[in-house]
Amino acid sequence: MRNALVRLAVLAGTLTCVSAASATPADMMRNARPLFTRIPGNAPWHKAAPHLPSAQLTQWNGTFVDHKGKTITYTMVGTDPATSNTTTIIPLVIIPLRLVYGAANGNMTFDPNKTKVANGKSVTNNIIVSPLLKPRVRFVQGGVNLGKTQYIDAYQRGNFWSSVKANNQYHVLLSSPTVLKEQTLKVSPAAGLVMTNPFGSQPIGTYEVDLFDQQIQNIISANPTTITPDVLPLFISENVFLTEGFAVCCIGGYHSAISSQPSGQSYGYSTYETEPGSFAQDVSALSHEIGEWMDDPFVDNNVNCTDNSIMENGDPLENNANYGAFPYTVNGFTYNLQSLVFIGYFGAPPSTSVNSWLSFQNDEQNVCPGQ
Repeated sequence: MRNALVRLAVLAGTLTCVSAASATPADMMRNARPLFTRIPGNAPWHKAAPHLPSAQLTQWNGTFVDHKGKTITYTMVGTDPATSNTTTIIPLVIIPLRLVYGAANGNMTFDPNKTKVANGKSVTNNIIVSPLLKPRVRFVQGGVNLGKTQYIDAYQRGNFWSSVKANNQYHVLLSSPTVLKEQTLKVSPAAGLVMTNPFGSQPIGTYEVDLFDQQIQNIISANPTTITPDVLPLFISENVFLTEGFAVCCIGGYHSAISSQPSGQSYGYSTYETEPGSFAQDVSALSHEIGEWMDDPFVDNNVNCTDNSIMENGDPLENNANYGAFPYTVNGFTYNLQSLVFIGYFGAPPSTSVNSWLSFQNDEQNVCPGQ
C-alpha cells in the first residue's frame, strides 16, 4: 500500500479526461498487483454531516519512544490495556454493496447477498459467521493462549500482551452486526469495467477508488441514525477490486474517517473474492482492514517508517506468501486471515507484545525500515 493517497489533488484534475472507458482489461492486467489503501479524513469530498450525533468511538491514546528517540503518539479503538481490565464491544453495521455493470460490461452483477460460497452461505452470511465476528477459534501463538475469541481481538491482546496477561479480561470486540438494506451501485463504463481476475480466472468488476468512496459518503449521509461515530460501518462487496486512477488494479480494501478524533466517523470497506488462492480471498482483506481500523481508526497515527508513514499494521505483510494470510478451518470452511504486525514493528519495545514477536504469526523478524 502507498503511504498516502498523495495523488488526490492530481487525480481530481484528471478524472474528467481519463476514465475506465479509455483503459482496457489488458492495461489492468499489466498493472495488477495486490494493494490496500487508505483515504485521508480530509479528502475533499468528505463532508462531516451536521446531523451526526455527539456519540464517539470508544478510543484510547498511547505513546512510545521509537528507536530514533522520537515520541510516537497514537489513538486506538477500545480502552487502554495497561489501565483497564474490561471488555469493549463496538457496534458493527454491515452494508452489503451490489455492483451492477451495464451492457458495455456484459450486464454483470456482483451481489454479496446472493453469491454463494462453498459452504452454501451467501458471502454476507459467511462473513458474519467467520472468525472475524464469531469466537470459534482458540488462538495460541508460540504456546501462549490468547483466548477463544474474534481474530482481531486475539491480535490486539497479543499486541499488548505485557499488559493483557495481567488484565486478562481485556477485550475489544465487534458486536453481532446490524445488516443494513443492500445498496445498489450502478457502475458506468467511465468508472469501472469487468475483466478476468488477475490473480485467478473468474470475472471481477473494478471501480475507481475515489469515485467509489464518494458513493460511500452518500450512503453514510443517508443513514444518520444508524451510521454514527460510535459505530464501525463496514461496507462489503464480492469479486470487485477498486483501482488507483483508471489503470492500476487491484485494491482489496481501505479504511478512512470523516473528520478526526475523538468524534470523527470511522469506516471501512473490503471486497470478498470467492476464488480460492486469489488476492483478497474470502475474509483475508476484511481481516486486514478491520485490523488497521483497530490500531489506526482515524488514519493519522504517524510513525517514523520509510515503508509506511502511518501505523498500518497489515501493509508490511500483504506481499508475503498467500498475501500474508493464514488458513483457519471452521465447520468445514477454510477462512484466510491475514497476519498483522505488532506495535514493536513501528519502533515500540518488542516486549510489549506476546513472545516479544513483531507480528501475530511471527512472520516478521525486522522492525520497519527507518527504525
